[in-house]
Amino acid sequence: MQGSNSPNGSPPHNNFDAAEKNSRMQRFLKGVEWLGNLLPHPVILFVWMSVFLLVLSSVLSYFGVSVIDPRPEGAKGRSVDGMIEVVNLLNGEGLARIVENLVTNFTGFVPLGTVLVALLGVGIAERSGMISAALRGLVLNAPKKMVTFTIVFAGIMSNTAAELGYVVLIPLAAVIFHSLGRHPLAGIAAAFAGVSGGYSANLLLGTVDPLLSGITQEAARIIDPAYTVGAEANWYFMVVSTFLISGLGYFVTEKNR
Repeated sequence: MQGSNSPNGSPPHNNFDAAEKNSRMQRFLKGVEWLGNLLPHPVILFVWMSVFLLVLSSVLSYFGVSVIDPRPEGAKGRSVDGMIEVVNLLNGEGLARIVENLVTNFTGFVPLGTVLVALLGVGIAERSGMISAALRGLVLNAPKKMVTFTIVFAGIMSNTAAELGYVVLIPLAAVIFHSLGRHPLAGIAAAFAGVSGGYSANLLLGTVDPLLSGITQEAARIIDPAYTVGAEANWYFMVVSTFLISGLGYFVTEKNR
């Protein structure tokens, strides 16, 4: 008999296959969680990496490891022979160098000042409730047909204030979807896709942009000491990505409705 579950037929094993895939995925997720729980506190990781760097500098210095300096001749800090040699940070001279440059390592970091000023502004806007109110107003006043798109879009825009989207927008999306007669988890998924998947995409410059542009500028100045990278260098890509991710989030959420 066609479609029979008897041994003589050719029964589909959809339920069994789904359960097996579910089991494998659960084991994988548990493994990821277990590995994640093994990681120590970020501060401890930083200490371990610092110690590893000290030891590595000593070993590489002992073997005389060096590379060709890519900076043009006559550039500031370039040695006469045009080579960059590894400095041993575990001997007396190296330890003195660490102590003497503790302050300048931070104050000489180009994006530091810009990031601090940006964080002050974002902190005031977040603490005053302005950004939270703007996100709520944007989502709550959206037309019914555009709710999903607006939630994903608001999630992307929320990265201007760091992790505010996780705190405000995700639970708000669940409430809105429930009020519309839809499953709250779909709202949570849409908001989470916007906040996490759209992180760094934005119509505005965020606190990450001056940091990344500063790092890029320092790297570029190895070759060209006069090279300048503005915080807005990535802005066109960010704007296009904002609408692209919003559209994709809307399409996936509504397609699986």
